[in-house]
Amino acid sequence: METITTSKKYCSSLTKYSRFKTRVVMVGNVGIGGDNPIRVQSMTTTDTMDTIGTVEQSIRMIEAGSELVRITAPAVKEAKNLENIKNELRKRGYDTPLVADIHFKPDAAELAAKIVEKVRVNPGNYADKKKFKVFSFTDEMYNEELERIYEQFSPLVKICKEYGTAMRIGTNHGSLSDRIMNRYGDTPIGMVESALEFVRICRDLNYHEIILSMKSSNTQVMVEAYRLLVNKMMEEDMNYPLHLGVTEAGDGEDGRIKSSVGIGTLLEDGLGDTIRVSLTEDPEFEIPVCKRIVARYNGRENHVSIPELDNEIPYDPFSYQRRKTYETDKIGNHHVPVVILSLDAKEYSEPSSLEKISYSYSGELDKWNIGDLAPDFIYLGSGDLSYALPGTLKKIFDYSFWKTLENKSDSFPLFTPPEYLSSERRSYRINFLSISINDITEELLEAVRTDKFCVLVLNTENTHGMAEERRAVIELFEKGIEAPVIISRSYKSIDDEDLTISTATDLGALLIDGMGDGIWIKAENNIDVINRVSFGILQATRTRISKTEYISCPSCGRTQFDLQITTAMIKKRTDHLKGVKIAIMGCIVNGPGEMADADYGFVGSGPNWVSLYRGKDVIERGIPYPKALDKLIDLMKEDGIWIENSN
Repeated sequence: METITTSKKYCSSLTKYSRFKTRVVMVGNVGIGGDNPIRVQSMTTTDTMDTIGTVEQSIRMIEAGSELVRITAPAVKEAKNLENIKNELRKRGYDTPLVADIHFKPDAAELAAKIVEKVRVNPGNYADKKKFKVFSFTDEMYNEELERIYEQFSPLVKICKEYGTAMRIGTNHGSLSDRIMNRYGDTPIGMVESALEFVRICRDLNYHEIILSMKSSNTQVMVEAYRLLVNKMMEEDMNYPLHLGVTEAGDGEDGRIKSSVGIGTLLEDGLGDTIRVSLTEDPEFEIPVCKRIVARYNGRENHVSIPELDNEIPYDPFSYQRRKTYETDKIGNHHVPVVILSLDAKEYSEPSSLEKISYSYSGELDKWNIGDLAPDFIYLGSGDLSYALPGTLKKIFDYSFWKTLENKSDSFPLFTPPEYLSSERRSYRINFLSISINDITEELLEAVRTDKFCVLVLNTENTHGMAEERRAVIELFEKGIEAPVIISRSYKSIDDEDLTISTATDLGALLIDGMGDGIWIKAENNIDVINRVSFGILQATRTRISKTEYISCPSCGRTQFDLQITTAMIKKRTDHLKGVKIAIMGCIVNGPGEMADADYGFVGSGPNWVSLYRGKDVIERGIPYPKALDKLIDLMKEDGIWIENSN
């Protein structure tokens, strides 16, 4: 058995894939947890009072494969209308369980719990105080607040027991209560404690039909919070199922990458019993993405065995810290992770062909323009280019070809282990060494230890590849090897959507734990897709920021404007602001809290009215929707971060 102390344990095994065994919670006729499949679900975006519109959208979701349908119930009237929606769905032959999404209104939750199969409550909003005020909670004050919460929350628990209704206690990073914020801060452990306060009330009332979630738009925070939650559940002898999701992931490729990084990192370790991908798109489009993510784990337990851990893991799974490495020519140490791409020298025989990877050449001016998504290295194997590259782009060749080059100033060798051990000549700047876990021997490690120009390129063919590569990096930790590591993965016969999901999980999961100094995706897909996805993964893991980041909610019945149109509009005007984080929130539920992880917030405050935030501080309320984007840009200008778009 693996040697992992309780203080760091958060899953069944770090080397052998197995689902973390939870109790089974029945939501209507759908079992969640235990040996049940990982369930997929989504949420309607219609006005809950629009019965037919909500029913028809629910049907589209169900027919796409949604196994639960969540519907917002912001007040009693919407909660009451859930009965009409449910009756109409049943009349049309659909028995999919319904989930009422509740935030501020206990009376709405108590009514909904008598109608639908599950209610979702957010402990940061439900009968709690959140005024973003900083003050000291004494133990007496804290306990008084808990007693108040007990009185407010216990009626819902009793109704759920009576009606056989399940409950999701879903913490959002952006909506922690003042009590939690002032005792634990805006932290993963604060998120966990926020949920466990409510769970302990349920347990005290002998109610256990509970599912838990820890959502954040920050993938590092989200992963750490879920891991901490499982760790704390183990300590308190709990085994409730987990609902996974990255909140406000955005849309398109970026939304898929961000969701896959967060959800996939946890699924790789067997955590998660149901998932929702929160995209700023129509909800039925979320389901195919969910299905692709979940499909990766069918038969995963049959993977090639990976050496178990004999010692405690040498890093903290609950707090991000990048693995300590030496610096080799701007790889490793404090430098952002590099991007390597594989190119065919014949296909890229002209400078203009590099426009696909953000390098554009002007022959008239003899000048290169370098974009934000420009890779750092290109691997050419045994074929060279006939033209000079810009100084920011270096070449990697197979060692057998590299050693024949007369001019090696802008190129570096890639060794196999036998070549490395027997080589008479190496680079005085970077020596890339391609290895897998089976190549890690004492002889090789000693050679690497004495070569401060060595960069390891870590590969795997294991179907449980992330765990195998993680195990290899742990070996480097244990042996005191500080060589930088490039995480490399190969994919064959895979479409762009699966490539996006698989790479975001396989590479993102390691970057989340600080285990990568670069990434190298090898696939047959178009090079511009591979390059874009590479930078998207680094952006989603917060390890290299190369573009504007949008924290955009997926819309629901609370939304005060069209999220998809608004997000596209804001992107068009601001997507040149590299490194700026803009939150686009349709309503006030998570708005102020999620502003804490964004530089600016564009938040719906009423039908076609907008409030603007700087961080989580409201700057101006009640702005007419048509004027709000210009006001946002004025605010950026005032702060001195606005630059005009040169395109």
